[in-house]
Amino acid sequence: MTAEEEPKKEESPSKPEEEEDDDNEEGEDETEEAGAEGAAKKKKRKKKKKKKKKTGGVGALQIKEPVTKPPHLGLKDTAFTDFAVKYGQTAPEPTIPVADLFRGKQYPKGEIQPHLLESQTYRENSDECRARERIQEDLYGKVRWGSEVHRQVRNYAQSLCKPGVKLADLCRQLENKNRELVQEAGLERGIGFPTGCSLNHVAAHYTPNPGDDTVLTYDDVMKIDFGVQIEGRIIDSAFTVSFNPRYDPLLEAVKCATDEGIKQSGIDVRLCDIGEAIQEVMESYEVELDGTTFPVKCCRNLNGHSIAPYQIHAGKSVPIVKGGCEESLKMEEGEIYAIETFGSTGRGYVVEDMECSHYMKNFHAPHVPLRMQSSKRLLSHINKTFGTLAFCRRWLEREDGGSATINGQNGKQTKYMGALKNLCDVGIVQAYPPLCDVKGCYTAQYEHTIMMRPTCKEVVSRGDDY
Repeated sequence: MTAEEEPKKEESPSKPEEEEDDDNEEGEDETEEAGAEGAAKKKKRKKKKKKKKKTGGVGALQIKEPVTKPPHLGLKDTAFTDFAVKYGQTAPEPTIPVADLFRGKQYPKGEIQPHLLESQTYRENSDECRARERIQEDLYGKVRWGSEVHRQVRNYAQSLCKPGVKLADLCRQLENKNRELVQEAGLERGIGFPTGCSLNHVAAHYTPNPGDDTVLTYDDVMKIDFGVQIEGRIIDSAFTVSFNPRYDPLLEAVKCATDEGIKQSGIDVRLCDIGEAIQEVMESYEVELDGTTFPVKCCRNLNGHSIAPYQIHAGKSVPIVKGGCEESLKMEEGEIYAIETFGSTGRGYVVEDMECSHYMKNFHAPHVPLRMQSSKRLLSHINKTFGTLAFCRRWLEREDGGSATINGQNGKQTKYMGALKNLCDVGIVQAYPPLCDVKGCYTAQYEHTIMMRPTCKEVVSRGDDY
């Protein structure tokens, strides 16, 4: 370094950008005018970068507006498959766990409705009721967490529901996304029950078994029913997918009937009164198919139900027809219910049919000595992996046996059908075959989970889609 260069280096930090540009290009034959133009361009580029940074987002989350509509019917006009981008979620496929999206924030509340009966209106402004709610904030947080996972998973699933999709692939992608967004941790949190994707006359409890290559077609009516659980608190919600607009009245009938059931719910409301209101709305619709008009009927032997920790059917049923239960049964404070309705163009009565895929260990399973070693091994696997939550054969045949957290990649069950049948025969496990109306008819379903809070009822699974 020469003596002349030394003072130049000391002055350089305080020089304007034009002079810095000239120093860097020393030895090159360039005019001062060209250097000034280059510096001006650099300044412009820097300004653009700063502008981009301001509108880029909050931290690592890119806040956007949802724009992608679902490729099927059966949802509201406000439905978007990428609705969660408004929280910073990735699109078109959500990849950020919901707990990370809302770290340090409260999970979104569901739709708030007042309790139906006038005798309960005092609750809205009661300090005592509000105090009881504050005690339960931890529980509400878990339920809302599970509800947000459900919303984001189902919106992703709605983007996959297109004619030609294989139902086994649809269920696999939905369930893997469910595990990812809830951060599956065995019985602590994960999937609430197997994904139902029942078609047409099949109303419920159908999911593809291994080897089932059923494909969704344009003229199908499919019910998507799946659950999320956080520490045993299960979110149970369902919607119907169709592509042919001729089924719109059927879907509208069931959707309105479910909303009426939610509206009629509340503390001290009789369950039989809810069923009567649902039936009145449902059966006011009719559907014209191929020149024949069909009245929409309630599937009278299907019901909504109360939900308890690790128990999807907790004892109380919410009928969807008049006189569907004892008149003395009422909703009570603190209970959680799944309000679900099924409408049919058939006889309105379902029976068990087809190959079974859904199973669940009985919540009050008796202690039965098992002689078969294979039954003992399978029961041990069920106890540690699913507990009293429902499971399906597809999960038993996964490499992780249904939970990577518990089993790693060494949980796959083989040659288990005899053991599973034995557990069902002795009453430890209950089989839930598909529930079917008469062949050739069409059925639809909508379902939401609601909490009976002391001051109001909260439809926790409500979304912009249904």
